[in-house]
Amino acid sequence: MSKCAFLGLGVMGAPMAGHLARQGHDVKVWNRTAKKASTWSQTHRGEAAKDAADAVFGSEYVFMCLGDDPDLEEVFDAIEPNLAAGMIVVDHTTASAELARRLHARCEARGASFIDAPISGGQAGAENGKLTIMCGGDAAGMEKAIPVMKAYGHRITHIGESGAGQLAKSVNQICIAGIVQGLSEGIHFAERNGLSVEKVIEAISGGAAQSWQMDNRWKTMSDREFDHGFAVDWMRKDLRIALDAARASGASLPVTALVDQFYADVQAMGGRRWDTSSLLNRLNSKKAD
Repeated sequence: MSKCAFLGLGVMGAPMAGHLARQGHDVKVWNRTAKKASTWSQTHRGEAAKDAADAVFGSEYVFMCLGDDPDLEEVFDAIEPNLAAGMIVVDHTTASAELARRLHARCEARGASFIDAPISGGQAGAENGKLTIMCGGDAAGMEKAIPVMKAYGHRITHIGESGAGQLAKSVNQICIAGIVQGLSEGIHFAERNGLSVEKVIEAISGGAAQSWQMDNRWKTMSDREFDHGFAVDWMRKDLRIALDAARASGASLPVTALVDQFYADVQAMGGRRWDTSSLLNRLNSKKAD
C-alpha cells in the first residue's frame, strides 16, 4: 500500500480520498476549510494535515481535486518545495491544458511525475468508486498511478502527453452541453404539445436519441428537480476552459458557445447551484422566447 496525500475534499474529493483509505493506503488529507479535513479524518482511516505542504511531505502519491486554475496554481506553489524525486502528482481538477503543461514541467524539474487526470461521473460516481478518468502525461508515471487510481476509477484512459487529459475533459463537456440542451428542448416540446413525457421517453429511449442524460435525468427534469449533481457554476467554468482552448487551437464550437450563454441565463434566474439539466427551466422562462 502507498503513502498518499489528498488535497481538496469537496463533493468529489472527499469520497475519492475515502476509497483510497478503504483500500488500505496511508492517506493524509488537506482542505482549505480545515473542518472538512478534520471531519474526514474522524470518518476514515487517515490523518488531517496542518497545511498542504505538510500533507505532501514524504508522500509517494499526491492527489489534487480543486476548483479552477488559480486554486490549483496556489496550492501547487505551496507544495512545490516538498515535491521529491519519484513522487507521482495526479491532478483531478478540471483545469486548462496550458496550466497542466506548466505544472508538468515544474514537477519534472524536481524529478517527480505529473498526470493531469480530470474526472467524469459526478458525485454518485465518486461515492461509488466508478469515475471515468482522462489522463495526460508520461507513460511511466501513468503506469505507477493507475493501480492506485483504481480505488475510485472505473475507466482510466491515458489519452496522450501532458495536457491531453484536460483537453479530453473539454470534449466531454462539449458533448454534454449539446445533449442536455437537446433533451431539454425535446421535453419542453412534448409538454407544450400535451404529450406524456413518460410515454415519449419510453418510445424513443431505445433508439438513436438515447443517452445517459435521457436515462438518468428525464424524470427529474420533468419533475423540475435540479439538485442532482454537477452545478451550473461549475459547468460554465468548464465551458470557459473549453472555449478558451478552442480559440487557441482554431476549433469552431458554435453550439457550445450558445449553450454557455444559455447557462448564463440560468445563472441570472438564480440557478447557479442548480444541476446542468436546469436548461429546461430557461425554456419555460420569458428569456427563452
